[in-house]
Amino acid sequence: MAQRSSSGPEQGAQEKEAATREPASQEHAQTAWRLSPAPQRPFAELPAVQVGVDLNVDHGPLELWRHSVGHGGINSVALPDRVVKGAARLHLRLVRIFIQEFFGIYPEHGRFDWSRLDPYMERFARTGAKVVAAIAIKPKPLYPRVDQKVWQPTNDAEWQQVVGALVKRYSVDRPIVTYLEVGNETDIGENGGCPYLIPDPADYARYYRLTLAPIVQAFPLAKVGGAAVANGAGDYLSAFIDICRKERLQLDFVSWHLYADDADRHAGLVEKYRKLLEGCGEKRPEMLVTEWNKSFEPVSVEEAAFDPRRAAIAASAILAMDAARVDGSFYYHLWDQVCYRDEFRPFFQDPAIMTRHWNEVPHRFGLFGVEQEVRPQYFVFQMLARMQGLRAEAEADTSDLKVIASHDGHRGCLLMVNHARPEAPDRIVTVTIRRFSPGRRQLTLYRIDRGRAWSSRELELLPVERREVDVPERFQCQIFCPGESVCQLILEPARD
Repeated sequence: MAQRSSSGPEQGAQEKEAATREPASQEHAQTAWRLSPAPQRPFAELPAVQVGVDLNVDHGPLELWRHSVGHGGINSVALPDRVVKGAARLHLRLVRIFIQEFFGIYPEHGRFDWSRLDPYMERFARTGAKVVAAIAIKPKPLYPRVDQKVWQPTNDAEWQQVVGALVKRYSVDRPIVTYLEVGNETDIGENGGCPYLIPDPADYARYYRLTLAPIVQAFPLAKVGGAAVANGAGDYLSAFIDICRKERLQLDFVSWHLYADDADRHAGLVEKYRKLLEGCGEKRPEMLVTEWNKSFEPVSVEEAAFDPRRAAIAASAILAMDAARVDGSFYYHLWDQVCYRDEFRPFFQDPAIMTRHWNEVPHRFGLFGVEQEVRPQYFVFQMLARMQGLRAEAEADTSDLKVIASHDGHRGCLLMVNHARPEAPDRIVTVTIRRFSPGRRQLTLYRIDRGRAWSSRELELLPVERREVDVPERFQCQIFCPGESVCQLILEPARD
């Protein structure tokens, strides 16, 4: 883990912007077979899977851009250039962040200090994405006692002035934030990394109402919602939704979090809230999973961060939530960071919680590690960005292989996730593509597996297979899909 430098966390992070864990030299010169791990059994003896793709079937726009990333809540360090550029390459439309108390935006009555939050927000603006901001501040003038159970400010009007000033600065004067999320994991408080514990949904609704008013007054176009619950499977969010209905409170989106390896659990929560919101008609609030990832693990070692199984779990969850028609999801998170205890002491009763989470047994969930080394999950989002156009018909003859396909008239793209519990076997996949425009095509196969077939310097996947093919209307090819891998097959016009 990185140590805090004497010049402060901001400079310490900036000094490491160019750092990568993997050697970058001669990466593009490596051949595919050197990058790919060999199966434990001969290829001819591996389980066979059939995948059918019909590029002439139109299921409407494929909107995988709805699946994005979140960041923050750990320290006040602005994104380093490498991470900014890496995020920009993914063409994200929205990024979810925390506006936490360690930014110190309201240190005294009547005085604002934007010196720490301004550069933080500007770095997100540079990614090209708009921001979903979770408001999780507790200014000392309005919350003089450090106690997670205290959610009411000492002066409601002054609180609303602070919220209004925050929204005006980053949604009006600087058009960065478009969604405002009121609170974060208020059902578990400091255990969720934020200073509010509001166990009663009725109390949360009062806090929401108090905070909602200055948001829409400052920025009428704001999309406002909550409750960003940690326990999405519980009744907290359902009770809050019911209160909003009865009181006719503006609720543009509902949000929850889930950390689970099981893709069905991720999809199940989307289906739960879709059913609950059925009566809203065209005014149905959006469903946003503003934090999600795999399950927490009791052991944290650096090698686990590069286990391709994590990428397979992430891709499997994304495809499951997409099939359940979620409106947006935010993989947590973009960049792993060190927690500086001194930043949490002024407003946290127990800073040791954050130390445990991010210094002692860190989750290593980031698309980038603390030293800005790229992780396998980054390339899942790179694959998603390549899936453009319309959703094509795609089906595998086993449920353990998740597939999704797209076409845009010139290019066909197939994404395959070989993931199962407790572990998926290596497989040989025969892909049959029907009703593709005949002619010369370039076939390219990318894969996220233990071979680490990517350029850490260029932040690009390297093809494990690339060749010209002459494609008839019905075309077949065979692909090696290692266990716990993510593969992407692209057919596009051949290069002259």
